[in-house]
Amino acid sequence: MTEMPLSPVISRYILPVVLKLLYASLRISIAPPSQEMKFHDTGAIFAFWHGKMVIGWLLARALFPDRKLDAVVSLSKDGQALAETLEQCGFSLIRGSSSKGGDTVKDAMLEVLQHNGIVVLTPDGPRGPIKQFKFGTLRLASGNHFPLLFAEICYSSRWRLRSWDQFEIPKPFSKATVTLHRLELPTFHSEEELRSCTMTISERLSHA
Repeated sequence: MTEMPLSPVISRYILPVVLKLLYASLRISIAPPSQEMKFHDTGAIFAFWHGKMVIGWLLARALFPDRKLDAVVSLSKDGQALAETLEQCGFSLIRGSSSKGGDTVKDAMLEVLQHNGIVVLTPDGPRGPIKQFKFGTLRLASGNHFPLLFAEICYSSRWRLRSWDQFEIPKPFSKATVTLHRLELPTFHSEEELRSCTMTISERLSHA
């Protein structure tokens, strides 16, 4: 999440409690109502920007309380700390990224989705570019007709770190506004169409 490595004690036992307390303190509004975005008979991909992950992971857990959630987490040291935290929050893990273990990650995601699971990821992670979808995420969703739900997350009051992803931490008891976007993806007949669509979607959601 940040460039500072965390000890296993912090990532496994302290950070999950802190995140849950912070999440519980926020006044969260969701539009459209989350009931309209349920996917009972299919797997789905749930995404949010890397800089919004303080709330994004627990938001996924809240939106899909009865579904198996698999988080895509990088193999870096920061990724290890995040993985330990997410395991304590009820997530299964898919370890890797587009640059390391890309094919393995794609195969693992497909396995989860085909068994009606929810894959949760940050499409601009783990190293950016900021607020830019990776091609593989859209290719997988489009080619297999899986729903892709993106959460636009805004805070009324927050701290912003000087990191590549402009990492944001909402202040306790502040308001969080969540806008859910179900991305309707066409069938891509060429890499050019995929790249064009990726750029269009990334630009549309870049202010989220």
